[in-house]
Amino acid sequence: MLSIGDTLFIKLKNSEDQDRYKSKIVDIKNQLIFIDYPISEKTGKHAFFLDGTAFEASFLSKKDNIIYSFESVIVGRKKENIPMMIINYPGKEKLFRIQRREFVRIETSVDVAVHPLNNNEFKPFVTVTSDISGGGAAFILPPKHQFKVNMEILCYFVLPLSNGEYFYINTKSKIIRLIYGEMGNRDKASIQYIDLPESKIQQIIKFCFDRQLSDRKKGY
Repeated sequence: MLSIGDTLFIKLKNSEDQDRYKSKIVDIKNQLIFIDYPISEKTGKHAFFLDGTAFEASFLSKKDNIIYSFESVIVGRKKENIPMMIINYPGKEKLFRIQRREFVRIETSVDVAVHPLNNNEFKPFVTVTSDISGGGAAFILPPKHQFKVNMEILCYFVLPLSNGEYFYINTKSKIIRLIYGEMGNRDKASIQYIDLPESKIQQIIKFCFDRQLSDRKKGY
């Protein structure tokens, strides 16, 4: 489930600190995980935690593209080529599944540029999403559009993370549903990605996870 090199996201428990920290798994031995010193997503600086510090860790499983979390505690530290913190791993039976790529779709607004596969089909335009997931998205259509179900298009997404980084997703997509607006609302197109590389799917999942955590902090 967990592998060396995986990214581990850490959030302290029983603390006023609402920051999230990012770390890499350096080694795994039995029920212990060795990680490099976590970096704050707010400040970009390394953090130092005392032994006994309790936290919730989360990670994206490469095996099934599901985000899992577990409760852990810092049990020690070690220095070889790099300084490391040692945390306990409760085992697979104590993992909590947060979301599944194929089911979780978050409501959020991000920029998307839409282009035709055939230059004569429509004029490219820029709009915003109403929701997005690892499998597809929905975006607002321009007035008097000529879009149809099963039409294939090109979409260019810009996904901002809470730490200031951006993911850029360029994907061929297919319109699977048109949602007609009522009472003056604009129509929407629901799309499914076509042949999107796994690395880009994982970036979208990470963006969704990041946005969910950010909204949770704001109390949404």
